[in-house]
Amino acid sequence: MTGSSDNAATGSVFEVIVSRSSTKKFADTPLGRNQIEALLTAAVRAPDHGLLAPWRFTILEGNSRRILGDAMSAALLEKMPDADAEARQREASKAFRSPVLIVVSALPQSHPKVPAVEQLVAVGAAIQNLWIAAHSMGLGAAWKTGSHAYSSTVKRALSLMEDEQ
Repeated sequence: MTGSSDNAATGSVFEVIVSRSSTKKFADTPLGRNQIEALLTAAVRAPDHGLLAPWRFTILEGNSRRILGDAMSAALLEKMPDADAEARQREASKAFRSPVLIVVSALPQSHPKVPAVEQLVAVGAAIQNLWIAAHSMGLGAAWKTGSHAYSSTVKRALSLMEDEQ
């Protein structure tokens, strides 16, 4: 890499990156619309070979998290038909561990010069940008996937396409 940059800015970006870690427990304070928009603005500035924008962000906050919680509970029941009410409730409650959920999905497109794997990497870079922006704003973030992320029930509940990842 060549070129010059402002050392102060470089140092502060470096500090934000190396001090970032996943949050285990979140505050109950909801985010403002401007904060969410700032996070998404940072996310979509990720490197994106071909400018395909192979990502989609679904924001769940307030009662809309129940959509995901109910779908996760239903997905558990599909996998484990004997799951009791307590296990299903525990599964549904996972959607309420944070006041805002940003569900990131990948929509790789057929492209002659940009293979799907590069598009998936771009989505990962978008997530990293989102995390770094969150940390720089004093917000916590954590990557949570779980087996239900690939469930048709969950995908339908979130209005994701079947081939969306």
